[in-house]
Amino acid sequence: MPCRCGSHSTIRDDQTGNLVCSKCYTILDFDNYEAQIGGITGPTGTNIHIGYAGTGSRISYKDRKIYQAKTLIHEYALRLDITYSESGITSMIEEITDGEFGEGDWFNVLIGACSYVVMRRDKKFFPAAEVAKAVGCDIYELGRMIARVVKFLKLSLPEISIAGLFEREFNNFMNRKNVDEDKKEMMMKQGIFLVNCAVKWSLTTGRRPLPVVAAVMAFVAELNGVDGLKIEDVAEHVHAVVSTCKLRYKELLAALVRVAQVLPWGKDISVKNVVKYAPFVIQYMELKSMEVPGGGGERVEPFDMEDVISECLQKVAAYGNDENLSNGDSQYFEVRNRSDFPTLSNDNDGNNLKLSHECLSLIYSRFSNEVDAEKLNGQSRQIHVRKRWGLEPYAYQDWWSGKSELSKKLLLKQILEKEVGFDMMPPSFIAGCKANERRRQKINAAKVRINKIMDPSYAGSDGSDNLNSSEVACGGKKRKRRQASEIDWEDFVIEALLLHRVKEEDIEKGHYRALLGLYVFNSGTI
Repeated sequence: MPCRCGSHSTIRDDQTGNLVCSKCYTILDFDNYEAQIGGITGPTGTNIHIGYAGTGSRISYKDRKIYQAKTLIHEYALRLDITYSESGITSMIEEITDGEFGEGDWFNVLIGACSYVVMRRDKKFFPAAEVAKAVGCDIYELGRMIARVVKFLKLSLPEISIAGLFEREFNNFMNRKNVDEDKKEMMMKQGIFLVNCAVKWSLTTGRRPLPVVAAVMAFVAELNGVDGLKIEDVAEHVHAVVSTCKLRYKELLAALVRVAQVLPWGKDISVKNVVKYAPFVIQYMELKSMEVPGGGGERVEPFDMEDVISECLQKVAAYGNDENLSNGDSQYFEVRNRSDFPTLSNDNDGNNLKLSHECLSLIYSRFSNEVDAEKLNGQSRQIHVRKRWGLEPYAYQDWWSGKSELSKKLLLKQILEKEVGFDMMPPSFIAGCKANERRRQKINAAKVRINKIMDPSYAGSDGSDNLNSSEVACGGKKRKRRQASEIDWEDFVIEALLLHRVKEEDIEKGHYRALLGLYVFNSGTI
């Protein structure tokens, strides 16, 4: 090291042993410095072993990683409120990772997947969307990890019980509401009944179950007059898309309307007013589900006609304030000629009558026509049976019995064996068939356009030209418009695929992107 004077020449002092500048005799700095590198005579330093956290630490890197992993598992178990299954989740992760556990974003997804698998294995109902939100990952990423866990452990998980999901979400949501416990229990059974009916009607086939759960919760709340339970709030609670929940709600209403067509007043029931008629529809479905399979023929339970008429009179009198009605002196409920009802029969004591659907329909039609045409007691308003005869939303409180097995959590096989008065194909399957038919029509139209361009005499050979104009019905009249205005991007894609000799069966499936990449853009490669 040079001296301050710039000289690099040094000499050692004989008395002190220090190095000094030979020119200015300045003692040089750091002359007596000794490196602390250890050795026989030097001081011993602190040895840091590989795998340890640092100086003075007795916890290894593996131990620290395991400790942090278990802390994270406990945190997610608290967040999901499944601390009772924490040991099962930890042991499953330990088995998958050979006791190494892990850290990072992938480990969070693994915790969520094992949490879902453990709950599903123990037949406890847990929505995957809630798990994905808790661990902060995408639901599709969580689904892929769940599939890998199940495949690695060679597990066979039980089927998902949508009724169990409904029970869990309903209890969690209704705990915030001030609702009587008896009413809550009744709504629970009604919801499970409707969820099982939705499974029977294939409303859940190929779809996520939570939107159906949200739709049934909203319907049951509206049916029982529970305020503050909107479908938007329910969708947010179950972590489902609002638009999808509304679509499932409409499908549920449409299915109930289809069931209601067997009732005498079924023609008056539509999607707009089916909630008001729902007690009668659900009661019919409940009785239908309790029928013995293979009993043969229509089984109608006997009932007392006098009790039915007196009850109807009381309901009409309550709305019409007519003393004659309350006394039973109404011509509308008088069976004047027994021969008018050939299906009316009685048993030996003559009290219990058995009515078929045809007889009930005839009685209802006559009563409806007479009441609609006249006024009771000179009142200005008419008492319409379809609106007044006990069909108000909450006027009839004893319609639910809860005795059907569909009010319980059942397996899919058990649900399909029940009869609820109506069966339907899965809506997704029906939509797929309609889409295939629509694409078939577009393929035929594209072939006509291609053939006309390649051979101008083709279109005029049969006297029809679908390219120039087409007849479209509008308001009961037919008008002509240019066919060119109906051609969209899908028609151009179909034309390109046909020109590249793609099979029509493949085009009908609608996988345009894959077909374009395979036949059009990569058609020159081998």
